[in-house]
Amino acid sequence: MTRTDDDSWDLASSVGATATMVAAGRAMATKAENPLINDPYADPLVRAVGLDFFVKMIDDELDLSLFPDTSPDRTQAIINGMAVRTKYFDDYLLDAVGAGVRQVVILASGLDSRAYRLPWTDGTTVYEIDQPQVIEFKTRTLADLGAQPTATRRTVSIDLRADWPAALQAAGLDTGKPTAWLAEGLLIYLPSDAQDRLFDNITALSVPGSAIATEYVPGMKDLDLEQARERTALFRQHGLDLDMTSLVYAGERSHVIDYLRGKGWGATGTPRADLFAANGLPLPGPENDDPLGEIIYVSGTLGR
Repeated sequence: MTRTDDDSWDLASSVGATATMVAAGRAMATKAENPLINDPYADPLVRAVGLDFFVKMIDDELDLSLFPDTSPDRTQAIINGMAVRTKYFDDYLLDAVGAGVRQVVILASGLDSRAYRLPWTDGTTVYEIDQPQVIEFKTRTLADLGAQPTATRRTVSIDLRADWPAALQAAGLDTGKPTAWLAEGLLIYLPSDAQDRLFDNITALSVPGSAIATEYVPGMKDLDLEQARERTALFRQHGLDLDMTSLVYAGERSHVIDYLRGKGWGATGTPRADLFAANGLPLPGPENDDPLGEIIYVSGTLGR
């Protein structure tokens, strides 16, 4: 499905299906022999969405021989990548709350279950922003599972292309107090100008002591769309109608760290390879690396 300025989605289509894909990765990482993360809700949420491809993935029922450039080593590298990514952002949020922040905003929250699974400090409020269908599905599914948030959870059902800052404030965000912002797995689905506008809006809503975390994919400017399309063609042939190349925005865009620093954030970057090493995981070889190339995880605080 080609992106348009007013497209929408649920968790089985378009950008929403990528949230289900990420949750499948968390489910598999949770089941690892020595897991770095524990997301007990990822598996049932993926099953509730009902995309057969991802259900087979978490049940280890996919025949990897059907997919070129895919092997058990590559699959494990992908799972490990999701584990270190999730842990990085988990640690960031808990560190921010440990430093006294009591407002957390998760942008494009998808099937993120941090409001239910992290040990939040009393008095913490977690705001989740996403498309109305996405918010409604996750809220209902987790309620049916008997899950209870471990913080005050407030949902903001709005597209990020709309006036989400106003909606967020209407939901209760206090712009006079520090906020921890999370934009995980979001930027590649935004055009360059929308990425800048996102950070401009975040900065306008933040006071000194606020925190931010996201990731930067330098390779997006040189992404070979045809090569990427070829690598995902067999996915569609086996029941997954997900053409990543039609969902992401390649080409030049602002350097995330530099842009944030220009807005007053003390942002620093950690290459994914460093996270693999820090967590005692083997670095994936070139043949098993992410098609997007290098990924740099970014976090920082707004200066005083």
